[in-house]
Amino acid sequence: MAMQTSYLIFTYGTLKRGFPNHAIMANLIRSGDVTFRGEYTTVDAYPLVCGPYGIPYLINLPGSGVRIKGELYAVTDSGIVPMDDLEGVEAGHYERLPLKLTAGDGGGPEGTVAAEAYFAHRSFGEELWKRCGGVGIGDFTTEMSSKYQIKEERPQDFNFLKDLELFISGVE
Repeated sequence: MAMQTSYLIFTYGTLKRGFPNHAIMANLIRSGDVTFRGEYTTVDAYPLVCGPYGIPYLINLPGSGVRIKGELYAVTDSGIVPMDDLEGVEAGHYERLPLKLTAGDGGGPEGTVAAEAYFAHRSFGEELWKRCGGVGIGDFTTEMSSKYQIKEERPQDFNFLKDLELFISGVE
């Protein structure tokens, strides 16, 4: 039976192949809830920055930053649940928003694909971009991911939004 795809999700950070949270995607691939579609690049430029604990954030300011490289996955209704949980959608950490992609580096005639990505929540995204000096990256690399701390490595009193607020205010 064919997979019933409900979502096309663009990953740009720790969910990519070979990165710290890809095990979640690998489990979803094994269960038939996710299928890898290929490497894609955003049509528009977006800010991509790293915040506290090396966490990457895509910021919903189209036209700022650069075009972002990442991976596209087809995801079922049941597959989106653990992804939304990881990204803290209900807690206000990230929000899943639409964007346009093109295959590979965007140089071919393939056209565009409508997908969604996990963007830094609107309550702090723009301030995070300003805190990072309005300078973003185009590709979250394995070198950058070496600074990423999984939840279990973060301080016991870790509070995502509070720590982010301190980071944005310049207190780290």
